Amino acid sequence: MKETVLDVLMYLFENYQEGEFSDAEYHDTLREELLAAGFPDEEVGSAFAWLDGLAQQRQLPLVFGPSRATRIYTREETAKISTDCRGFIIYLEQLGIISQEARELIIDRLMALAEDVDLERVKWVCLLVLMNQPDAEEAFGHLEELVYYHGDFKH
Repeated sequence: MKETVLDVLMYLFENYQEGEFSDAEYHDTLREELLAAGFPDEEVGSAFAWLDGLAQQRQLPLVFGPSRATRIYTREETAKISTDCRGFIIYLEQLGIISQEARELIIDRLMALAEDVDLERVKWVCLLVLMNQPDAEEAFGHLEELVYYHGDFKH
């Protein structure tokens, strides 16, 4: 089975505390553990680059304009993120689980994946983004419940 960047990220999410994998000082130790677990070196490196990109994007103001503005996806985004996946992101935003800023981080991180994007991957990226958001514990809990216990999203 070909392991992907998201497989590495999901493994980190399920097996380590957030501070352990989002803090760059732990990356060397984690890299050794991930390689020992059978993940390819290239995918491990790409996963850490993805996490670094998430940390960098978190520093930037990503949303400009009114709070109820409609998000228009670019041609590249619509080619990569299906209608169902975009619908799920809108659904989370309408429920108040994600903010506009989190939505933009999610879209950015989905676009940063070299692999195909499906609804399951979108859910995991949403979890990883919310995990890295300050003061998003409640939203993270709601999303975690949706992902683990209500996996059959239909909008």
